[in-house]
Amino acid sequence: MKKLMISATALALLGLPALANDLAGKSWDEIVAQARTEGEVTWYVWHLQDALREAVKPFEAEYGIKVTIAEGTIGGHFDKVLADRMRKTGDVDVHALGFDRYEGMDLAGLYIPLHILPPDSGRAYEVTGVSGQGHAVAYWGNQSGIAYDPAKVDETDLPQNAAEFAEFWAANPGKFGFNYENGGAGPSFYTNVIVNLGGWDRADGTEDVNRLMALEPAMAFFRDNGPNYVITASNADSITRLSDGELVMVSAWEDHLAGLQQRGEVRKDLKFYVPEMGMNGGGNGVGIPLNAPHPAAAAVFVNWLASAETQSMFNATFGTVPMNAAADSSKALVSPEDRANQVAAPARPFRDSVEAYFIENVILER
Repeated sequence: MKKLMISATALALLGLPALANDLAGKSWDEIVAQARTEGEVTWYVWHLQDALREAVKPFEAEYGIKVTIAEGTIGGHFDKVLADRMRKTGDVDVHALGFDRYEGMDLAGLYIPLHILPPDSGRAYEVTGVSGQGHAVAYWGNQSGIAYDPAKVDETDLPQNAAEFAEFWAANPGKFGFNYENGGAGPSFYTNVIVNLGGWDRADGTEDVNRLMALEPAMAFFRDNGPNYVITASNADSITRLSDGELVMVSAWEDHLAGLQQRGEVRKDLKFYVPEMGMNGGGNGVGIPLNAPHPAAAAVFVNWLASAETQSMFNATFGTVPMNAAADSSKALVSPEDRANQVAAPARPFRDSVEAYFIENVILER
């Protein structure tokens, strides 16, 4: 994904607003009043769009502000924000992005500062070591891990590291699945297996061909075990095939599985765990573009998204990890013990190179 490195000073020189409609000079009551007058907000969010349209109805009812959720992908939305940044007024009020994407970005050159929001010590402005720089706040917490069928796999037999996964594959050929595209659950699985096998410092994102070549033993591990595991088409395909009984264990996201279960789209008895080797956890954040067309409505909406009440509702509805310390997390699929196995995704850009190397040397070799 493109990285934005444009400063607020540069934007000012281009005649663009340093802060949308100067909200910084207004009280919160004044911002709410302006938001009601604006009457609408457009949220560019790429995931669970239909379900989120339902989830925002309480906000619409409380404030009388219509929320429009734009169609599109995470990449398409980001490109839109970038394309709009040279316009006096853009089309995007609230922009959602994976929190890990904020690393290395100059968020002050893209979003307004969020100190305009009323105080709330529970909000999360940092996720797995990545800062929102005071310009982005988390609204969605997620955790990758392994979903499994408890009728076919006993909890005491759950694999916890690379060696144990290989043993499980050998004992249950064709019953474990993960994806390498169309969702990040599979990449979280195989990259953490690679880390577990040794030779990859996940915190070092430096591009280095020698570091890449040093991971060849891990590629051989996956090639050698290839006949015993299944490559699925996507996150959704993995869970569908697990629920249908074809597979007994797959890589998955906690919130994805929980949401499907709560909507009755997959079996409710499926379980989820995070292996001891660790799998990626993190979240998604929102920011308000500097040239948002409805900045006050955007601020009120972001405040609502990040509130303890909304985060509790998201946990109950979607199984998300709450991104407000005061929220209720009792509906989560993951136990506190398993949650301790959460790790940050390996640093970019080297991680991107490893994923491409895996596709070339494992997937295309199958």
